[in-house]
Amino acid sequence: MSVLRAFIAIELPSQVCDAIQKQTSRLRQTLGNDLIRWVPTQNMHLTLKFLGDTTSSYLDFLKQLVSREADSHPQFDLQLGGLGAFPTLRRPRLLWIGIHAPADLVSLQKGIEAGATRLGYEQEERAFSPHLTIGRVRQNVNPPELQKIRAALETIQTW
Repeated sequence: MSVLRAFIAIELPSQVCDAIQKQTSRLRQTLGNDLIRWVPTQNMHLTLKFLGDTTSSYLDFLKQLVSREADSHPQFDLQLGGLGAFPTLRRPRLLWIGIHAPADLVSLQKGIEAGATRLGYEQEERAFSPHLTIGRVRQNVNPPELQKIRAALETIQTW
């Protein structure tokens, strides 16, 4: 029985990934690869539930959970907007694009969270904050480099 590091997510259509690549190109050029490990746009996704280490025997249960929840919700559109950083702009560790969440997305995420908790996964304590991770700040960046990252996030408009 193998163990996987797993999460439940919404995969993005290729045209959305292409638009993200185009919209973030100036930010990527400004900050470069020395400060940020950029997520390839084809790997971007909207995480609904991080599961952590999961045995392969649970995959069928998880597939059933996701199918049941997805089937019980209507299709919805997502709107991208704004750049930000976790934990804060002053101490950025992760760079993200925000998502304006329709009620159906929030409801879907809550249903998946509840189902995963019933299956024995730990309940997420933090509020759902829909976003797309675009990059991770590299280790050992110095204060002037952090300032450069913050300034770029504050001045470069994407949406």
